[in-house]
Order: sequence, then C-alpha cells, then structure tokens
Amino acid sequence: MSDGAFGSLDPLVVGVVVGMAIVTVVAKVGGLWLLSQIEVSDRLEAGIAVLPGAIVIAILGPELAAGGPVEWSAAGATALVMWRTGSILAALCGGLATLVLLRSLLPV
Repeated sequence: MSDGAFGSLDPLVVGVVVGMAIVTVVAKVGGLWLLSQIEVSDRLEAGIAVLPGAIVIAILGPELAAGGPVEWSAAGATALVMWRTGSILAALCGGLATLVLLRSLLPV
C-alpha cells in the first residue's frame, strides 16, 4: 500500500487482521445459529450470562497475581468504581486509567 494517513501497511499484516475479523464474525454468527437450534435451559442461560466475567478473570487474574502495588492499586480502584457505579465499563476505564497513571508516576 502507498504511504498515506496510515503509513506503509504490510499486506501480510492486513491479511492477518482481515482473517481474524472474518473468524470472529463466523464464530459469533455460528454461536447464535447454534443457540437458535437448541432449547436453552435456565442453567445454560445462567452459565452463558456469567461467561464474559469469567473470561475477564481468567485473563487478568494471572497478571494481577504476578503484579505489584501498582497493579493491586488499579484493581482496588476498579472494584471501588464498580461498587459505586455498578457500571462495568466505568470500572474498567477507571482501573485502566489508574494503572496508566500509577505506572507513569512510579518507577516499575
């Protein structure tokens, strides 16, 4: 690609990103199709409802366990914002902002 607003883009990288986007769409559409083909029990519905939180914990848990005071402070800020607002998005943004701020102010 030519140099433009995005600079020079490697065709391999663009192809990989497009491929990942296609796989993501196929997985989501396939999951919705599969759920439309079966009868969803209350137990399955409850499991699906808590799955996003479980995924976040599975990804962030090891990072937090290996982290130091900065990461634990950001986790505390996340919990505080979640408790006060009830908004997952606000909590994640608050925790991320705390993490970035503390990492920029304190030596790692």
